[in-house]
Amino acid sequence: MTKLKPSVIDGLSLMICGDHPSGNFPYRSTSLLTSFFRGIDLDYRHDAPWRSKWVANVLEELNNKPSLEPDYPSPELKSVIEHILDPTHFINLNHERAIEQVNQLLKSQNLIVEKDKNTGNVTLCKVIDGFVSTSTDIKEVKKVITFSPSVFTIPKKPVVNNLVSVMMPFAMEFDNVLETTKAACSNTNMRCNRVDDLWNNSTIIQDIFELIYCSSIVIVDFTDKNPNVFYEAGIAHTLGKNVIPITQNIEDIPFDLRHHRVLKYLKNKEGLQELKNSLENRLNTLKQSGKQ
Repeated sequence: MTKLKPSVIDGLSLMICGDHPSGNFPYRSTSLLTSFFRGIDLDYRHDAPWRSKWVANVLEELNNKPSLEPDYPSPELKSVIEHILDPTHFINLNHERAIEQVNQLLKSQNLIVEKDKNTGNVTLCKVIDGFVSTSTDIKEVKKVITFSPSVFTIPKKPVVNNLVSVMMPFAMEFDNVLETTKAACSNTNMRCNRVDDLWNNSTIIQDIFELIYCSSIVIVDFTDKNPNVFYEAGIAHTLGKNVIPITQNIEDIPFDLRHHRVLKYLKNKEGLQELKNSLENRLNTLKQSGKQ
């Protein structure tokens, strides 16, 4: 586990607040600080008088969470660092200069952010071979997982950017939830499928795997603790999909997934309308950030 130094935490908090001396980071008021964290599924609400101190406390809390990989901070803090440099925040600001300043701050931690030339999104990477003054000369290490499952056949089809798959129990009482989910996808120009919408393979589990594999976003309903849904959520997470968890009962979310934000809904007319609105907001957010 790698914990960031207090000076790095303080520097990141100034960047998030937009109080960095360079002026290359967008200023965030109380409501925008809340939106910043909610945008990466972290349920923090700014309710303190000092903006930068409050953000530093949040970052320190994330800094103390366990890491999934050696030499990296916690997944939550990694998401924060990458979200600071989301290109949608820099329409009228110098994105390249902001990246340089973040890399200068992370230099002492053997970390660096790398920009995707096509999307502008950044990824936090590990540095090897010492330090240099500019990011273009630094060698990064990325972990690439090559997998060869024996239970599934890897589809030859590509990932479809506007395809959303839905994983939920096959029961009549979920029909209205499925209709609501499909309506939210339609309103955001996304195509929504559940596995019973297709029959491409001789086994249903291969159809499920193919649907998840080809989707950019997976909506998972954990209501009633359905074991099939848990299995499908694990596949989606392993394949690196954007997973949107929903449930009628927060107690149906297992402990290992409690750190993810969940859309809780009531199964009545008003509750389904609220679910539809929330799904539309989340889908639009993912589309705007280029993560769909």
